[in-house]
Amino acid sequence: MKNVVTLGKSVEEALKNALNELNTTEDKVEYEIIEEGSKGLLFGIGSKPAKVSVTLKRDYISEAKKFLTDVLAKMDISAEIDIKETDDVISINLTGSKMGLIIGYRGETLDSLQYLTSLVVNKYHDIPYKRVVLDTENYRNKREETLRRLADKTAYKVKKTGKLFKLEPMNPYERRIIHSALQGDDTINTYSEGEEPYRRIVVDIKR
Repeated sequence: MKNVVTLGKSVEEALKNALNELNTTEDKVEYEIIEEGSKGLLFGIGSKPAKVSVTLKRDYISEAKKFLTDVLAKMDISAEIDIKETDDVISINLTGSKMGLIIGYRGETLDSLQYLTSLVVNKYHDIPYKRVVLDTENYRNKREETLRRLADKTAYKVKKTGKLFKLEPMNPYERRIIHSALQGDDTINTYSEGEEPYRRIVVDIKR
């Protein structure tokens, strides 16, 4: 991260000089006052300039966008990258052709890209943790709806047969959706078994 130390007749002037040198605005920097400065005696005798140390904040949004741009270029995929941040959640939406390649089998490629982008954003631990949500073609919502329907069908089957049912292995995000969908059912119990990446949900009758 770029840092400059600048002088001025006042702290405000020293900061302004630093912003001009960095070609940025105050909201994009952090600064430390090294010397408050003093006017000195008559005619400025003994005066001291103010001194500030100004550091440009890391632009994690630009870093995330550059990372995805580079990865997609290596995959020979052209996509528009739209990034928004709300309450420490960074929502990234990709649009373009070949989005099926980005999603991958059951969203595995999309999840991997999301995980790697999160590492890029949070790598220095210099900011509050940012949760990254990467999506394309509204895949996340569609997948959630599919999993909720699967949860309901599985619960119905378990109640009808009285036998437990094991779902196919899922990642932690998908397992949470299943657990959440059935947690209000007083007759059904859900739990996970196995080790990643083969960990799966078991749906059973409450004993």
